[in-house]
Amino acid sequence: MKIVFGIIIGIVILMLLVIVHELGHFIMARKNGVKVNEFGIGFPPRAIAWIKKDGKWTKLPKTEWNQPQDSLILSLNYLPIGGFCAMDGESDADNRKGTFGAASFWGKTKILFGGVFMNWVVAAIILTILAFTGMPQFLNNQFYLKNDAQITGDGITIAEVLPGSPAEKIGMQPGDKLIAIDEQIVTLPTEITAYGTEHAGETGKYTILRDGEEIILEPQLNPAGSEYTLGVSMISGQTFIRSTWSAPIVGIGTTLQLTGETFRSLGELVWNLISGVASQLSPNSEVREAGQNALQSAGDSVSGPVGIIGVIFPAFAETGPANLAFLAALISVSLACMNVLPIPALDGGRWLLIAIYRLRRKTLTKETEERIVSRAMMALLILIAVISIIDITRFF
Repeated sequence: MKIVFGIIIGIVILMLLVIVHELGHFIMARKNGVKVNEFGIGFPPRAIAWIKKDGKWTKLPKTEWNQPQDSLILSLNYLPIGGFCAMDGESDADNRKGTFGAASFWGKTKILFGGVFMNWVVAAIILTILAFTGMPQFLNNQFYLKNDAQITGDGITIAEVLPGSPAEKIGMQPGDKLIAIDEQIVTLPTEITAYGTEHAGETGKYTILRDGEEIILEPQLNPAGSEYTLGVSMISGQTFIRSTWSAPIVGIGTTLQLTGETFRSLGELVWNLISGVASQLSPNSEVREAGQNALQSAGDSVSGPVGIIGVIFPAFAETGPANLAFLAALISVSLACMNVLPIPALDGGRWLLIAIYRLRRKTLTKETEERIVSRAMMALLILIAVISIIDITRFF
């Protein structure tokens, strides 16, 4: 039952994020004088439709669904997989008044990237609310302002102190909570491990919480190349960072941080794919094995609609609303980042296609544009289908 609930929540959130994206296109289209024929929630077949005439919304009779209309149609459709904004004359070559093609290049830019901007705005709003109520800690060095941060949750607990280790010599004990190093708040075990690696052989300033009292300990870390530097095993619980006046700054800062992490992950994915495929041509078995590992890493880092809705959302739904909201913000950022990529089927690719033809001072005909976009869309759909098959095999 929990899985079903998580799937329903996932479908609703993904629909809302796509609708917000399309709303960005809609707003920018109207602001730049482009007529929008229909704004749809969900995908056809159509369930019900309304039309705006004389400033009032009225139900559009089913007998008129296939007839051209002069006014905006708002439709509710049966397939809950997003939404759409159907503009008049979406070809760049269409020069009729009120069409997308007739808009200026700057107008087209605002229309195409309006959805991307809206996804970033939604992510920033969600993260601002989370910063005020308690932001879940998911990233190393997650953005926040130290002078306006209250750390709550289980944090990092020392589970074991190794005999003869720097931690034992300085008096660390199982049950202590590590809260800061060199007066910098830490919330993930990886931050502590990274500090030990970077400062091996040096004296660190560790702040721990023991029986409600803060204690500062300064162990001499083992030198580089040692089995360990500090000598503790740790248990990581859920950590939350709460801000007050800085919540909007944290919301925007975390959105930018997630954007950077998303592009970095995309770069690693592309590199792993290219290097993995290229290495399979090598006569060296070790190089081929390394390439297979790179391809495996690329496959493990990708998840499609099936994986997101069927696995990730149910898992996050069980951990509480704060984690679920963070996931929604992350997916909103991911939608924004994906849509700026130079793939003709996506917003960034369409903009680049229009820009290239404009720089070449050539006309991008409707036929050429449709051929390029449709082929890119077909390749994208095939990729989504392959990823979905991989997700299904993981699920079972």
